Amino acid sequence: MTASSASRPADASGVFSIGGDLPVRRLGYGAMQITGTGVWGEPKDRPEALRVLRRAIELGVNFIDTADSYGPFVSEQLIREALHPYPDDLVIGTKGGFARTGPGEWRAIGRPEYLRQQTELSLRHLGLERIDLYQLHRIDPQVPLAEQLGELGRLQEEGKIRHIGLSEVTVEQLRQAREIVEIVSVQNLYNLANRKAETVLDYAEAEGIAFIPWFPIATGELARPGGPLDRTATEHGSSPSQLALAWLLHRSPVMLPIPGTSRVAHLEENTEAGRIRLSGEQFAALSAAV
Repeated sequence: MTASSASRPADASGVFSIGGDLPVRRLGYGAMQITGTGVWGEPKDRPEALRVLRRAIELGVNFIDTADSYGPFVSEQLIREALHPYPDDLVIGTKGGFARTGPGEWRAIGRPEYLRQQTELSLRHLGLERIDLYQLHRIDPQVPLAEQLGELGRLQEEGKIRHIGLSEVTVEQLRQAREIVEIVSVQNLYNLANRKAETVLDYAEAEGIAFIPWFPIATGELARPGGPLDRTATEHGSSPSQLALAWLLHRSPVMLPIPGTSRVAHLEENTEAGRIRLSGEQFAALSAAV
């Protein structure tokens, strides 16, 4: 192991090319938790939030996921403050389509003029001329899908968005969306303990679409003393959360976990999961535990 690989555990997680032209290391960072309580307002410890972002890059992370609704805009602004001018290989994915009316409150708005406004604001807050990956945070059931994605397609044609993704969709919605614009990523709730999006993951893998699981570390009863995660973690000398991330990386080559945290120590622990290699037997045992 070189000195570089020893200090950059995300490098060991492998590489996936989003949209075929954005190579990222598969273990990324989700920037929701660097905001205030209820994903609202400024973080309690702003200097630590900035240290987390800078440390992520040092650890080899080159894919950061955020959204205009995180704060709102606080997460994007912190990313710019911490990392701009950005490393050449850094890919920042952001999302739009959720309006915030208070802490813990989320409302889907997919009107074309709103999505355009939010895209322009994200460009400004991130300090970018083009957003590499822009994901529709939620499909607004009150607005035709063709209008929502059509506007993102126009922004793409104007050079303001490079690639388009979706969040929290079914296979059928993903198929419908692909008839309107090219979709390169899908971001659904998925973890070892909650695999309701299994069919979406299978479809994404078959089509070469990046699958970005949100809430990737959810262990619950699996991590109880003597439980399957606890036993396997002991074998590896690692933590249950690291094993949960290693399981995701093993599950599919299109999987891009984005564990989030507001503390450097937790970030370093999470990123070490990139080095863990599960045996087929260990993976099967963990899979069968739920």
